[in-house]
Amino acid sequence: MSALLDSLAAGFEGDAARRAALDATLVTGLPGPRSEAWKYTSLRALERRSFVVPQADTAVDADLLAAIPAPRLVFVNGRLSAALSDAGATVAGLSIGTLADAGTLPQIDNRDDAVFARLNGALARDGASISIEAGARVETPVHLVFVGAPAEGDLAWHLRHHITLGEGASLTLVEHHLDAGAHRHLDNTVISVRVADRAELHHVRLQHRGNGATSFLRTDAELQTASVYTRVDVEAGGALSRHELDVRLLGDDARLTANGVLLAGGRAHVDTRLGIRHIAKNTACELKWRGIGDQRGRVVFHGGITIDAGADGTDARLSNKNLLLSPTAEINTQPVLVIHADEVQAAHGATVGQLDPGALFYLRSRGLPAPDAQRLLTAAFVREPLSTITDPALRAHAEAGLDRVLSGLALV
Repeated sequence: MSALLDSLAAGFEGDAARRAALDATLVTGLPGPRSEAWKYTSLRALERRSFVVPQADTAVDADLLAAIPAPRLVFVNGRLSAALSDAGATVAGLSIGTLADAGTLPQIDNRDDAVFARLNGALARDGASISIEAGARVETPVHLVFVGAPAEGDLAWHLRHHITLGEGASLTLVEHHLDAGAHRHLDNTVISVRVADRAELHHVRLQHRGNGATSFLRTDAELQTASVYTRVDVEAGGALSRHELDVRLLGDDARLTANGVLLAGGRAHVDTRLGIRHIAKNTACELKWRGIGDQRGRVVFHGGITIDAGADGTDARLSNKNLLLSPTAEINTQPVLVIHADEVQAAHGATVGQLDPGALFYLRSRGLPAPDAQRLLTAAFVREPLSTITDPALRAHAEAGLDRVLSGLALV
């Protein structure tokens, strides 16, 4: 058994179903390089590490959250912080709570490579529960904040969140993943999203972890008839971060727009894996992702789209464009399109390149130093996926975060 799994399993307490999920993980072990889903993300260094469960609340400066309004639910080192959370004014049809000590075990993916999802199913004890009643239109964005803070030793936590929208409901949900100081903790989270008929969910995720953090996230979404799911992911931090976004379009005329920005500088490893499955008729997905590798950073992207038999009328489009800003950076991109239906429209493509020398020359001829010219072009490149954020304040917040990351790139 690896030191990682040994430490996570230590002191386990749970029912038979959770025990079975944990035992299955211990038998399978961590996926290695022969696992296609983990081919470009090595876990060898991680499996030698040990972690402990957070045992006490950790205090952080409230100023860290000054720019994040209510309603918000805040978790610090995997534990709910009542002092930092703020439910705000009562909103009709909106329910915000937690899943602490939930007695039922959510369904766990039993694929051999879904090791962290199974670990989450066995070990998760808390998380957010957000539900919107049928017909409710929630205008104020709801914020989920996850803070990593320094502590004695390296911590590991497992959170499971449920987001449910009733028929015809609408919500804007914003995730913030940030740090209150340097640490080397492990965050293993699963989010279940259920969007009912004609409901609309707008989802923004901003991940700005510190250089030592490790995070594994799986988002599992189901879309029903004529529902709309629009999301933007910004991955801009952490030593190792992996996000598996699985979306099933189950109802006719369901629509998905999922854009993202992946930034890997220093020695960061950023891995994003999309699994989009069109099951019903006349569904659509638009996927626009941009990646940047700098210094010794590594970006891994898998964009998988499957169109099932009978999913006629599907319109699926994937674009993944990437920039290498350093000769020592690395980008691995894999667009995959599997079609089992006849009457569909589908396109996918991926590119890896460098900044346009002509554009750089033009900006430098106008007096801009080389690093400033590079940052200007890079900023324009990564801001394109943010265009689906319609809330001006939220978009400005996301762009400001990107600008802070870009200002730290080692451009020459």
